[in-house]
Amino acid sequence: MKLIKRSGYGLRNIALSLIQYLISSKFGNISKITTTEFAEWLLDATKPQPLVLDARSQVEYDVSHIQTAVRVDPLAPDFTALLSGSHNTPIVVYCSVGYRSAKIAQQLKNLGFPQVFNLSGGIFQWANEGRPIFKDDTSPVTLVHPYDAMWGNLLKYQYRDKSNHIN
Repeated sequence: MKLIKRSGYGLRNIALSLIQYLISSKFGNISKITTTEFAEWLLDATKPQPLVLDARSQVEYDVSHIQTAVRVDPLAPDFTALLSGSHNTPIVVYCSVGYRSAKIAQQLKNLGFPQVFNLSGGIFQWANEGRPIFKDDTSPVTLVHPYDAMWGNLLKYQYRDKSNHIN
């Protein structure tokens, strides 16, 4: 990871691509959606809008999240509210890079939700591409919680929250 820090954008993209490949290999039965596809979907008024789930810790979510995202605890998810609704609602799940969200997506698929997508590259890729993130659904911000010092190297420096609340 120190090599990523020194060389910048190229190796960061390679590292994120490798992580995405490993996640896809482990969770091959989970549909994934790219950040570009997801951004286009959110802008398309002709498509039913997805329920967006953030599978990160409360501390991470409080720094920033994708607009309208609802946090679900990755360690102890509670799907009670989802189970009472329609199983046909499309769901997009994300976390920092995609591993925790893939686990949540797998659980949702096992519960009978047919339209579950894991955001490939997670909020790190979303932010690295300059896409909007929010502290609440009305206050845009630019920083993302880095998860920890090592994983934070996958975020471009200008988007990395440098506060002292790293996991």
